[in-house]
Amino acid sequence: MKYVTTFTLTASLLFGAAGAQNLTAYKSLASSLDAAAQSSSGTDPLKTLSNLDQAEKALDQLAPTLTNAKLSGGLRDTLRAARAAQGRTPTELQAQVQLARGLMRKALYDQTVTVLASSPANGLERLGVLANEVGADAAALQADAKAGKLNLVTWRLQKAATAKLSAALNSVQAQQTAQSYLNLARATGWFTVVQETGRAQNPPLDVPQFEKALRELTTGDTAALSTSLTSLRSGVGAMTRALATVPTATVVRPTTPPAEQPVVVTPNPANPQPAPHTTPPAVSRSEGGVGSAYAALSRALTAAGHADLPTAREQLSKVPTALATAPSELRSVPNYDAFLNHVQSMSERKGLRSSDVQALIGELGGLEAQAKGMPTSTLDSLASSASRGLGGPVRALLTLLMAIACAAPLYLLNLAFGGRNPYWRAISVALGVLLLPAFLEGTFGFLGWLGDLVNVPFLRSLTNLTLGQSAYGLPFKGLLYAAALGLSIYGFRGLCVQFGLLGSGAQPKSRVNTVKSPTQTSLDWDEEI
Repeated sequence: MKYVTTFTLTASLLFGAAGAQNLTAYKSLASSLDAAAQSSSGTDPLKTLSNLDQAEKALDQLAPTLTNAKLSGGLRDTLRAARAAQGRTPTELQAQVQLARGLMRKALYDQTVTVLASSPANGLERLGVLANEVGADAAALQADAKAGKLNLVTWRLQKAATAKLSAALNSVQAQQTAQSYLNLARATGWFTVVQETGRAQNPPLDVPQFEKALRELTTGDTAALSTSLTSLRSGVGAMTRALATVPTATVVRPTTPPAEQPVVVTPNPANPQPAPHTTPPAVSRSEGGVGSAYAALSRALTAAGHADLPTAREQLSKVPTALATAPSELRSVPNYDAFLNHVQSMSERKGLRSSDVQALIGELGGLEAQAKGMPTSTLDSLASSASRGLGGPVRALLTLLMAIACAAPLYLLNLAFGGRNPYWRAISVALGVLLLPAFLEGTFGFLGWLGDLVNVPFLRSLTNLTLGQSAYGLPFKGLLYAAALGLSIYGFRGLCVQFGLLGSGAQPKSRVNTVKSPTQTSLDWDEEI
């Protein structure tokens, strides 16, 4: 028996070896996704499901050859979303396919440019597939690549992709229709390929702007959608103008030596040597996956702690992107999709509080525990449920009602016993001090929510005056409780002395229990006070 292994001495050969497998899986994934989108409008859901199954198998083969773990995770999440969309509308499934195709083209574009920079001969097949994807002139691209004119290759590819982007974006109407949603998703997919060119514009154009437009379309906010479309078309127009001029050709020589021939090793069967480990190195997930998600949640918690809610929501919007590269064990737990929905909901919540972000952190910790087969925290689950059900406007209105109700016991106490007795006054003040945290929470919490709703920064910042906003409220609560305790002790002790129950005026028990005669004079309650 012969053990045949291939050693590679240069990075270019490594990319070339991975390219064959990548392109085969790439073509299979592309055809399966396109077939699923086409069959979704028909009457055979099983055919669509079969196409999605084939796409997932192709992705399993493609993923190990992708050098960008973030794109790989995003592809898998988008494919999962497409499968979930099958039970809703054909348009939503087709839109998810367009987003997935955009991620595929981006991955192929990045790897192709990388290979061409080091070894043009190993990148020509990739370049042909990419040219067919973006609708560029394959012959001109390959001629430039062979001549080492990498900047002309990228220019041709970006120009062709930008033309596709512009055509899709110009087809979007500021209306909540299925066709507008599909065209906007198609434009988002094409922008994924040329996003670096978009970021270089002034003002820069980036993916979150397309995502914002998609949210506005799905929620029916046509006024905001019209504004977003104007901004997007202006940015894409700037990209088109920037790519209109042919750049001066710059010849790039290969940076690595030519690849050597594969070495065939035939070890002694009596003493077989283990085959070299040819699996691509594992990608660290701590920085680009769960670690990045926790970092975004921590920054959101910090921002929410001092009422910087726009920043908090911006950080929360980064959590799903960060988790796209999380380990598959985490992304396959039953509550993963629900957690992403909760994050999305919190990133759009008005009156976001630090406790809401803390609940999300606990929920993510629960997902990690599930992925490891460990029990989850019941307290974290309860906190998450309470945050979703009693947060935002519900919390603001309920606490406002309680703040208003704080006046009732103080009024009734003053009405019943008056304000002339110093001991009853001390008890009233003690009760008021105890109710002060509830009053501050209701009043300033409501004003903070209202300020966030109408986007008035000053009102939004009033949330910082609530004692439950952050840890700085703990010493103030302690002082208030100490003051209330001291005042109540002073008041009740004074009443006990006044009634003769404490101090030098206290009567023996035998006298206190003596029954008064009918003629004995007694004082009324008000006179005792």
